[in-house]
Amino acid sequence: MGTEHWRDVYRTKPADTVSWYRPRLDMSLRLLEDAGLTPQSRVIDVGGGASTLVDDLLARGVSQVTVLDLADEALDIARQRLGIRGSRVQWLAADVTRADLAEAAYDLWHDRAVLHFLVDPEAAAAYVAQVRRCLAPGGHAVIGGFAPGGPERCSGLVVARRSPEDLAALFGPDFTLVCDAKEDHHTPAGSIQAFSWAVLRKTL
Repeated sequence: MGTEHWRDVYRTKPADTVSWYRPRLDMSLRLLEDAGLTPQSRVIDVGGGASTLVDDLLARGVSQVTVLDLADEALDIARQRLGIRGSRVQWLAADVTRADLAEAAYDLWHDRAVLHFLVDPEAAAAYVAQVRRCLAPGGHAVIGGFAPGGPERCSGLVVARRSPEDLAALFGPDFTLVCDAKEDHHTPAGSIQAFSWAVLRKTL
């Protein structure tokens, strides 16, 4: 997925100026809570990078949090921000489609704007296979990305724009779409990006 591209982004731009930056991921938190987030939940934030979601999860008492990102530079920003609290988090610099993640290791899988970069069908299928393998039975995947009508590119890369129904179809019969949402993301530069969100429950 272009590790060097993302490493360069975080080497050359302040984290609060990139287009996907939000000071707080309110939609993510709401959907995770709707999906049953508790302090005992095992959560993985895919593409979490420098995001503040991990801060809010720790503040809610969630003790089993994994943050995965291609760019270790992005993870370093979050680690430094959290200080000693960061020692409670498992940090993984890896490509999610090839990462060595344990089977049924998570109750909640969160992804804000990673899957939409996987425009190649084989890469998207590898991603879904990882979610299927790593989520516990009855676990939930909370997936957000550009909606139909949203931007065609992000950070210079082509993206796949998907509706919640598109996401459900991509994940297939092992998952049920339990809720969805729309979000208008206001970028630091002042533009508006249309996002789709899907909460998918693993049924097997």
